Amino acid sequence: MDRHRLARHDGGRRPQRGGGRRGRAGPSRRRRGGGGVTATLRRFLTPGGEHRDVATRVLRRGRDAVTPALQAAVDRLDDASRTQARYHLGWTELDGSPGAGGGKAVRPALALLSAAAAGADVGTGVPGAVAVELVHNFSLLHDDLMDGDTERRHRTTVWVQWGASSAILCGDAMLALAQEVLLEAPSPHAAAAARLLAATTRELIRGQAEDLAFETRDDVGVEECLSMASGKTGSLLAASASIGAVLAGAPAAQVEALSVYGHEVGMAFQLVDDLLGIWGDPAVTGKPVLSDLRSRKKSLPVTFAIRNGGDTGRELGRWLAGDGDAGEDELRAAARLVEQGGGRDWAAAEARRRRDAALDAVTAAGLAPGPCGELVALAHHLVDREF
Repeated sequence: MDRHRLARHDGGRRPQRGGGRRGRAGPSRRRRGGGGVTATLRRFLTPGGEHRDVATRVLRRGRDAVTPALQAAVDRLDDASRTQARYHLGWTELDGSPGAGGGKAVRPALALLSAAAAGADVGTGVPGAVAVELVHNFSLLHDDLMDGDTERRHRTTVWVQWGASSAILCGDAMLALAQEVLLEAPSPHAAAAARLLAATTRELIRGQAEDLAFETRDDVGVEECLSMASGKTGSLLAASASIGAVLAGAPAAQVEALSVYGHEVGMAFQLVDDLLGIWGDPAVTGKPVLSDLRSRKKSLPVTFAIRNGGDTGRELGRWLAGDGDAGEDELRAAARLVEQGGGRDWAAAEARRRRDAALDAVTAAGLAPGPCGELVALAHHLVDREF
């Protein structure tokens, strides 16, 4: 398989800007330095094996710190919702036996790091970490139902096992619980954090609504796709990366810098995810090769190629508007059209630009150097993936 590495791939063209108000961070200026940048922090600014080790430790530490509080929150739910939530989160199996655990818990880790980066105790960010993880899983429960997905992480989805109505109610219960946990936080800034999460949820739903609407349209533009991804993916990562600082009472400039960081990392992550959806290794992604083309998904690289690829893009658009199951040769031909139309290069370059904008934001914000360095390492870990 022809594999690219985001950290080394120049993209071949200047990326377009767009994708919500936070896209204004602009091109990378990491060499300028900034408040709180030390030799220790600069060590993380060069991609390499070390940042992966740091990020792995950060994610494990965050998961260990948040899981007891998250479990205690979920235990408040009614019997049916609690059983379904514990299964969905990977804590139990269908027969009630212990599960292997859930996902990477990126959002809780970001919430804890944002509190520490603002100079507060990590524990200050725990209610925010629990809340963003509950909101994330509310969205997954509803997404699985809307998309008709029968499995998540190789396990039967909640709606398949318990029915659509139960999945909706379980998701709703987790969303309500997120606000409850935040408003009970001992921080004097709990109400501000709850407002942030409510606005974020509204933005997340906007992105999901646009994604659904795109399925029946043939004229979707790149800016619209970026705006959709900003809501569906970038908004919750922005909140996750700043909610701990909000609970800590950090200055507005630091909260904004952390929010920009989370948003841009989220956008970069989505762009790389879309690349993996076409060219990813199934052994790594867990999805069939060319999976996004099999479902004729209007992903970012596909949309860019259609709108900017000339005759190649128009040919791709005609294929995408078709129906029926495509064979392997037809899918490979469609992937070539995406690449020839510039979609692959543009998405790689735009992902790198977004990642660098995230690094600009946090390295110039006067944040605590240790947590700031971990945020930098986590950004590289999430974005610099092979495709």
